[in-house]
Amino acid sequence: MAFLQGETPREPFLRAPISVLLLIGMLVSAHIIRMVVPAAMSDEVLTQYAFVPARYAAGGDAGGLFSLAIPFVSHIFLHADVTHLAVNCLWLLAFGPVVARRFGAGLFLLLFAICGIAGAATFLAFNWGLPAGVIGASGAISGIMAAGLRLFPWPGSTAQRPLTPLLSSPILLFSAVWFATNFIFGLTGFGAGGGILQIAWQAHVGGFVTGLLLSGVFDTMAHPSLES
Repeated sequence: MAFLQGETPREPFLRAPISVLLLIGMLVSAHIIRMVVPAAMSDEVLTQYAFVPARYAAGGDAGGLFSLAIPFVSHIFLHADVTHLAVNCLWLLAFGPVVARRFGAGLFLLLFAICGIAGAATFLAFNWGLPAGVIGASGAISGIMAAGLRLFPWPGSTAQRPLTPLLSSPILLFSAVWFATNFIFGLTGFGAGGGILQIAWQAHVGGFVTGLLLSGVFDTMAHPSLES
């Protein structure tokens, strides 16, 4: 049995932090609930909780400030179909763990929410008055991807100071490719039907830039003793 003692233990297939798995579970649960309720109710959920720029151009509705604020977050948990949901969950599973481990569950979830809100705000700025709504976690996940990019072990990274500088070659190159890809999607267009967009490049850009810029702030909040 001695030869067995020298073997490296096999890693579990999923080692994502609970916060990442919980977030994925929330996205999946929200979609399942919307799929099992009557069609009229599902459509009403989209009407009320998708992010629709025209709602803000019109000055809101009877719901007041709350009805204007909640879609900035609620649109994150709505997805057009299983493919849309699966793609977002896979991206979250790919980049979320490194961010959650570095920042901790609370800051990870806060960054996710802020990036989603920033994505919606960016979409609003570029599409003021647009009657079509946007749904999906892509803007929030774009921010997590950006933070994960800065935490990737590029050459020169250390365990204590893992954040790659914003103007470093890897960050600039990856960002350029990412922006170009999103602009292509923006030019070609991609809709989910029914006046709802599942890919909104402006939301992706807003979330991504927010994640890039705030990752340093969040790292300092998570590890204040390492501040130079």
